[in-house]
Amino acid sequence: MPIPVGTKAPDFILKTKNASGVSEIKLSANFGQKNTVLLFFPLAFTSVCTKELCDISQGLNAFSSLNADVIAISVDSPFAQEAWAQKEGITVKLASDLNKKTAADYGVLLPDLLGFGATSARAAFVVDKNGIVQYSEQTPTPKDLPNFEAIKATLAKLA
Repeated sequence: MPIPVGTKAPDFILKTKNASGVSEIKLSANFGQKNTVLLFFPLAFTSVCTKELCDISQGLNAFSSLNADVIAISVDSPFAQEAWAQKEGITVKLASDLNKKTAADYGVLLPDLLGFGATSARAAFVVDKNGIVQYSEQTPTPKDLPNFEAIKATLAKLA
């Protein structure tokens, strides 16, 4: 079960990799400044995850205009995420939850996905500037996408 609306969002520091090297993404860096959309996805280089993150990359301005930062989180290494982002043109911030702690903290860690071991479920959260979860969704299956219209509606109410 994903953590519910009204919960204090668990903070995290996750690794990311891009052309300038490995760096850290910290959720609380946005507190007091902007809202954050967290998108958990199972695995890089898979069809549904690629569609989701490519679509979000193309529509990032819609989130920016709602004063929101988007962070996509998977259990892949930051190096695999970077290779995937380069191959597919993904511009969303990707964060590596290699130890699976963040997915567990948010209640979206699947113990085994199709025999691949533990991965995150497909899930979405909106965390407001104060660090409180304002939207929480885990999709029925990893093949289903989050309700992005509901996410944008939540962000619009926070603007």
